[in-house]
Amino acid sequence: MTAFSAALAAYVDPALLAGLRESVGLLAACLTTLSFVPQAWHTLRTRDVSGISLTMYSVFTAGVALWLLYGLLLGAWPVIVANVVTLALAATILTMKLRFGRSEAPPQR
Repeated sequence: MTAFSAALAAYVDPALLAGLRESVGLLAACLTTLSFVPQAWHTLRTRDVSGISLTMYSVFTAGVALWLLYGLLLGAWPVIVANVVTLALAATILTMKLRFGRSEAPPQR
């Protein structure tokens, strides 16, 4: 338990605090996961990957996979569900970048 949780526990019923913790985790998971839907949809629809960094999406996708593993090790379902969906979306975008990004001409200087 963190110091913040301990301080809250002194004023709030522990069952309510547990529900609040799960609700905050679920809301955070939904918002961060849903933020990838527009990019994935745009990429699938247009096949335009010119503005996507291969390095960033590779590192990000690996990080999401590790967050998923972390959630599995903790048994934290909001972390697990959010990262399963985010990993699917990020992997889709990364796959599109690998598939369609190769035909791009390098920038002219």
